[in-house]
Amino acid sequence: MKPTLGLLSRSGIIPIAHSQDTPGPMARTVADAAILLGAMTGTDSVDSSTKGNRKRSVSNYTKFLDREGLKGARIGVARNMAGTNPRVLKIFDHCIEVLKHLEAVVIDPADVPHFDKFGKTELEVLQYEFKADLNKYLKSLDGTAQVHSMEDVIKFNEENSHKVMPYFGQEHMLTAQETRSLREKKYRDALAKNLRLTRKEGIDAAMRKHKLDALIVPSGGPAWLIDLVDGDSNNWDMESTSPAAVAGYPHITVPAGYIFGLPVGISFFAQAWQEPTLIKFAYAFEQATQFRRQPRYLPTANLNA
Repeated sequence: MKPTLGLLSRSGIIPIAHSQDTPGPMARTVADAAILLGAMTGTDSVDSSTKGNRKRSVSNYTKFLDREGLKGARIGVARNMAGTNPRVLKIFDHCIEVLKHLEAVVIDPADVPHFDKFGKTELEVLQYEFKADLNKYLKSLDGTAQVHSMEDVIKFNEENSHKVMPYFGQEHMLTAQETRSLREKKYRDALAKNLRLTRKEGIDAAMRKHKLDALIVPSGGPAWLIDLVDGDSNNWDMESTSPAAVAGYPHITVPAGYIFGLPVGISFFAQAWQEPTLIKFAYAFEQATQFRRQPRYLPTANLNA
């Protein structure tokens, strides 16, 4: 589960982008994630994003675990974010039938406007913040690290490329290093555009138009296999994680099925501070389906499964 930006402190975490990134629980079950989330919340004087969460956070999220939590819930299907992969869509459509069986009110489609209109500016923001946030983090270590800036990290990687970069390079870091101050107009304009398109004119607009409690979308294609030649195998045309991440909104994913033994998930996301609602919905779906399989730690994927 990725919670609302500001619900959890980022202190001590090596950052990439402060306008998007936050810790969150990863667990076997929704119940375990709820327990962890309650233990992780709180304000932190070092992380200014947590100042507004005092009235928003909950110490015990397990009270929202409800097997009938989807009854009467208005769930929107973000069809325009679901892609065209027939195997993924078959699993997704089965999940929708499960939601209906659990007496949810399913609005299909409930498209999210502008979900694919901020890719370039999202990357620009990440590059600016990656440099600024990493430099700030490394300087906070009081000299205990051998590197003190992104420039130092790049130099270390180049000097030890045979050990630390035998398969891939550091292109994103090199691009980020070329950025300048977070006070630059280019950065501030890009950030403002991202927030506008993902919040008021994006997720908020879809939820307001259809009077929704949450939106759903496939969490992605099947889990990627390691490929040292081509890198990550992004072989699907869907976008499930960026809108909520860029908006700083909560997002939870649970198992939805398998393709050749590789897991596929379904995502529930909503507006800020709606963790209790998402936990309720995800738990009800999880308990009705029980799709999770215990990992077997195979040396390679069994594509005949």
